Amino acid sequence: MTVFVCAGCGATLTAPLSQVALPLHAHQRYGNGVQLPVLMEPGTFAVELEPWGPPWRRWGDADPSQLAARGIHAPVDRLSDGAPGAIVIAPRDTRGTLLIPEKSSGSCCGLDGADGPNMACEACGLPVASRIDDCSLWQAVWLTPNAVRRHPVVADADTATGPQSWAELMAEGSAAPPHVPITSWGGRQLGLYHWWSWNPQWEAAAGRALAHLLAASEGRPVSVPHGLTEEVFQRTLDALLSTGAPMLRAVLAGPELPAPDADADILLVPDHPETGELWVPAGGTSAHLVPLPFEVWLWLAFPEPHLPAAPSPEALPGEVLRDDPPAPRPCRLFRIDAGVFRHTLVRLPAARAPWLREILENVPKYVSTGLF
Repeated sequence: MTVFVCAGCGATLTAPLSQVALPLHAHQRYGNGVQLPVLMEPGTFAVELEPWGPPWRRWGDADPSQLAARGIHAPVDRLSDGAPGAIVIAPRDTRGTLLIPEKSSGSCCGLDGADGPNMACEACGLPVASRIDDCSLWQAVWLTPNAVRRHPVVADADTATGPQSWAELMAEGSAAPPHVPITSWGGRQLGLYHWWSWNPQWEAAAGRALAHLLAASEGRPVSVPHGLTEEVFQRTLDALLSTGAPMLRAVLAGPELPAPDADADILLVPDHPETGELWVPAGGTSAHLVPLPFEVWLWLAFPEPHLPAAPSPEALPGEVLRDDPPAPRPCRLFRIDAGVFRHTLVRLPAARAPWLREILENVPKYVSTGLF
């Protein structure tokens, strides 16, 4: 367990926290005026290893050698010159901080951190964090790495545990549903309104996975399993990859699934939510591994059926035909998150290939046509 303290005066700034992997959707921007929930689970923190946040600069102003050192292999819209190592926590886990009113400009419906740290240590006034709660952003507090220090906390013997095993995750973990209710702000006349949408976490997960799928394909067509996995990926794969070469086969693989076929070219596998490590088949594999967040992978591998809320099955005779309404579904096709896709692909060495550079350059066109 860790408590973060002010680097200026040593005052406590957080509750005791345990470290988990950085959520894939941590920097996601979703929709327009959408009210997204809190990013982090209470009692947890994650670290962004890359530079993030202001100040920003344009791609053309960057030193090529510096870009190579940062593992960026293709052009990006902008680069952060912020300090690496920012720590993200749930807002409710902050302690002893105050908002800085003059650092709240430039936002739409809340705070976006564009002016730099907007929270100060209550004891000494040092700017220590950025509160993010603007529309279309995940709510979070980002601690400034050079303004805080880690202070280890000795956990009780009864509560001290290491990362969960895959078996424990399968027994205790929960899946992220593909469809969720979304709340948006429609202006003074409409106020808040709601609709059923594809889960933003799924769109972010698909963005990272698609980048790895394209890199593994080397331009050849790829097929994915029928059902929901096909609905998420196949339309975009068919649009971006050639059709004249032999097709590669991608399959779901992971804990409690049958061992993947030896002829599978690509394995869609979960990453560990606490450590970020990928699941690997026993004995290894020559197939390409494509990561999916555990919560998304779990639903794809073991989809949960639609269960009627009422009446219960025990309340009706077995011969009665049920007519429960179907589960709500979005009114549009699945769209892969373009921002997460580009962020991932430019950091893969395969992005140097001309055909992938062309895809990156055409992302705005794909967004306008509804592919992303």
